[in-house]
Amino acid sequence: MSTTRRFGPELRRLRQEAGLTLTEFSAALNYDKGHLSKVERGERSASPELSRRCDAFLGANGELQRLAVRPEIGSSATETPATPTRWRVGRRAVLAASTGTLIDLGLKLGSQTSSPVDPLLPSFREQFDQLRKLGQSTAPKVLLPLLEAQTRTVAGLAVDAPSATRAPALLLASRFAEFTGWMAQETGDSRAALGWTSEATELARAGGDPHLGSYALVRHALITLYDGDTAGTIALARRAQGDELPPRIRGLAAQREAQGHALVGAERDCLRSLDKARELLDSDDARSGAEPVIGTTHTSDPAAMTTGWCLHDLGRPKAAAEILDRECRRLPPHALRTRARYGLRRSLAHAASGEVEHACTIASEFLGVMPTVPSATVNSDIRRLARELSRFRSSRAVRDLQPALARVLAPAHD
Repeated sequence: MSTTRRFGPELRRLRQEAGLTLTEFSAALNYDKGHLSKVERGERSASPELSRRCDAFLGANGELQRLAVRPEIGSSATETPATPTRWRVGRRAVLAASTGTLIDLGLKLGSQTSSPVDPLLPSFREQFDQLRKLGQSTAPKVLLPLLEAQTRTVAGLAVDAPSATRAPALLLASRFAEFTGWMAQETGDSRAALGWTSEATELARAGGDPHLGSYALVRHALITLYDGDTAGTIALARRAQGDELPPRIRGLAAQREAQGHALVGAERDCLRSLDKARELLDSDDARSGAEPVIGTTHTSDPAAMTTGWCLHDLGRPKAAAEILDRECRRLPPHALRTRARYGLRRSLAHAASGEVEHACTIASEFLGVMPTVPSATVNSDIRRLARELSRFRSSRAVRDLQPALARVLAPAHD
C-alpha cells in the first residue's frame, strides 16, 4: 500500500479517536477542510508540513509522520568523507609540520634568522575575526577566495615555524578551513563544504587538537540535515557527544541531534536532546572555552533558539513563534545573516500558526536583506515559507509579498 493510502486512514482514525470532527480539526490546524478530507481519503498526499502538524496535534510522536514520507535509501553520511584534492592546503607540508620537518611551499615569510610566526600570527588571528564578522554582511562567494588563500597561507606559515609556535599556526589554519567550509555551504556547494571541513580536521589534528574533528561531525550533520538525511544527521551528531569531548562541542552536537529528531517527529527524543544541549552549553566549562569560539557567536542562548526551530518542525508553530520572537529580539543589529536566518524562521512559524499578515510583515524585512547576504541554507526556509503562504493566496499581504519571494528564489544569472 502506498504511503498516501496508509497515511489517510490512520489520520482519520486518530482524529476520530480524539473526538474531533473534520471541521474542528481543520480549524485547529489552519488547513482547508476539503483538502484534509481528500488527504484522509487518500486522494491527496500530505506535505511534510501538514504531516508534522497532524502528528503533533494528535500526539502520534512521529508515527503518523513516518507514514507520510518515503523510507530513506541508505546513507553514507555516517562516514567521514575523504578530502578531495581541490581543497587540500598541502598535505605533505601539514604532515611534515606536525613532525618538525620544514618543507618549502613557496610561502616562506620573513627571514631565516627569526620566526615569521611571532609578528604575523596575531595579525592573521585578527583577520579571522574580521572575516567572520564580514560573513554576517557579505555574500559568501565574495569571501571564499580570500578565505581559501588565508587558509593556505597560515598553513604554510606553520611549515616555517619553530616547534614551539607551530601548533598555534596549524590550529588557526584549521579554523580558517572550518569557516571556509561554512561559507561554501552557504553558496550551495555541499561537496566543497565537506572538503574544507575535512581539511580543518586534519590541520587541527596536526596542531595537537583532536577535538575539532568531532566538531567537524557537527558541521557534517548540518549538511545532511539540509539534504534531508535525518538518519545521517542523528548518527553524525551522536558520534560527537563522547564524554571525553569539550562541553561546547557536545552541546552543539546535542542540538544538531535534536534537529534531526524534530524532522521525523520524535518529540520525546528531540526534547531530551535539547535538555542535554542546554545543560552542556550553560556549563562553566563551555562558557570559558578556548578562542576563537566554536560555532555560533551571535545567539546569546543557542539552545533556546534551536528549541524554537525544533518546535516548528515538530508541528507546534505557536510555541515556536513565541520562543523565536523572544530570541530574535536579542540578536545584535550587525549580524544580518543570523538575523535573516532566524527572522525568516520566525515568519514561517507565524504563517504556520495562521498569523498570515504578521508573517508577511516579518518576511518583507528580511527578504530585502537577502541580496546582501545570499544563503543557500536560508533559501530552504524561504521555499518552505512560500509553500506555507501559498495556502493563503486570497490574502492581500501574501499577494504583495510574492514579488519579493520570487526575486530571492529566482535562479541567479551570471
